Amino acid sequence: MKLYLVPTPIGNLDDITLRAVKVLQNVDGILAEDTRTSGFLLKHLAINKPLHSYHIFNEHGTIEKIIAQLKAGKTLALVSDAGTPAVSDPGFLLVRACIEAHIPVECLPGATAFVPALVNSGLPNDRFTFEGFLPHKKGKQTRMQSLADETRTMIFYESPHRLLKTLEQLAEVFGPDRPGSVSRELTKLFEETVRGTLAEIQAYFAAKPIRGEIVLCVGGKSRSESSEPGEQKRNKKGDDYYKQRATDDEDDENE
Repeated sequence: MKLYLVPTPIGNLDDITLRAVKVLQNVDGILAEDTRTSGFLLKHLAINKPLHSYHIFNEHGTIEKIIAQLKAGKTLALVSDAGTPAVSDPGFLLVRACIEAHIPVECLPGATAFVPALVNSGLPNDRFTFEGFLPHKKGKQTRMQSLADETRTMIFYESPHRLLKTLEQLAEVFGPDRPGSVSRELTKLFEETVRGTLAEIQAYFAAKPIRGEIVLCVGGKSRSESSEPGEQKRNKKGDDYYKQRATDDEDDENE
């Protein structure tokens, strides 16, 4: 009796871990966001296991059935279309239900889109906030305004057809000169990361077709922009953080 959360590749099928393959080979069944997408991956891995649909539109209605299967001794794996389940994907409600029912839950490490996008952005990554998808219409401007004084690097997921409008709105709220980066098609053939100010990034993508999944990173509010007292100054490379960490490490060695 156990639920496994199994990350799947976000593009390149070679990015699945050996441990993930072993788990998928040995579970009784697999809960998939899209059985067609997961079926393609399982075929690539030569794994033949029962696939059950579990997605945002049916998760409320299927949780009780899944919990009953687990309590009956089944071992199940939850996968999303790409990346780690429950990160801007269905899964949270099921994990919570398992915990409440005292069913073991184990999450495997593996692929997720925002980590490589953040590391590759060149923005400070010692502290950051993951915001996922912004509201589609109602509440989008309010959410952005609530982040206006955020000093940490912000990470958003976005769709290609909404990217330009989102960049425009972020530039209005944060200022056109706020640094950012857009990563798309991560791990795939046409992977691309574009860095610059919000205005520069918007101009770049306005001149070309936009395809693929998008991860948008935006630098936090700098000390020169902020009126908050005592805020720690960090430049774009996060030098202050790494200098302090080096000092702390040296102090630890001398103790």
